[in-house]
Amino acid sequence: MADGHTVATDAGWQIDDWLGHLMRIADSTRAVYSRDISALVGWLVERDVDGPHSVDRRTLRRYLADLDRHGYAKRTISRKASVIRRYFDWCRRVGIVDTDPSAALSAPRGTSTLPRVLTASELDGLVAGNAKAASDPAEVQLRDQAVVELLYGSGMRVSELCGLTTNSFVSTSDTVAVWGKGAKERLVPVSEAARAAVNRWLRTGRYVLAAGPDAGDALFVNRAGNALSPRDVRRIIDRRAVAPTHPHALRHTFATHLLDGGADLRSVQEMLGHADLATTQIYTRVSRERMRDVHRSTHPRA
Repeated sequence: MADGHTVATDAGWQIDDWLGHLMRIADSTRAVYSRDISALVGWLVERDVDGPHSVDRRTLRRYLADLDRHGYAKRTISRKASVIRRYFDWCRRVGIVDTDPSAALSAPRGTSTLPRVLTASELDGLVAGNAKAASDPAEVQLRDQAVVELLYGSGMRVSELCGLTTNSFVSTSDTVAVWGKGAKERLVPVSEAARAAVNRWLRTGRYVLAAGPDAGDALFVNRAGNALSPRDVRRIIDRRAVAPTHPHALRHTFATHLLDGGADLRSVQEMLGHADLATTQIYTRVSRERMRDVHRSTHPRA
């Protein structure tokens, strides 16, 4: 279907220009955007659409419906719709089209699966490390503990953590500036435990590892001495976890624990860097489910 079609030429669609405009996004994200918009253009070209100026909303809706008929997951279709909106918004802003055909373009919502929240024992295991992690060099243990504490203690995305520099982190500050999605900068809180762990890493661990040619001023570096990547973070979590755990679960746990503790939804939205409050509201469902579980397991008449 559409994703199997490769666009032979960028003529008229200016995909390369659009991708070049997207600043401060991970290479993996850029690759997904490229595939998604190229798949759309391939589908349009097959239907003799010769450029963005010839696309209307009905055509885009037909494309999403076609994806649905071919069995694409609703979450995948939602992502593609988001990429399409971003592309045509750029086309409008640079004058390629007069009106944005993707404005208010709807797509099926993703699955309702609730985010996984780590248990207290899982969190403790990640922070303390297991027997496997205990055999790592001291500087690696310092780094890995700081990574785990910072992900849980701030709720930042893995890509945001990997983008931190030594200048981003002030040893006495309880906030850190991160660059989030859409090249937006925001301040996120840093827990006392996370700040202490990062300070230990900076004092006695980083200089041991930061000898690679690509380390630069990256706050975290890998064993090769280069800036830590999202894949490196996944390996860290895999090595320390007592059960299979995705790094994003620490962000889910951060948000859910804040709401469990009485934080208001708008504050959590701001800390997470969500553009849409609806994205944050999923965590209220998680909190309600957790309260029900506690009630069922502890109340004598539950």
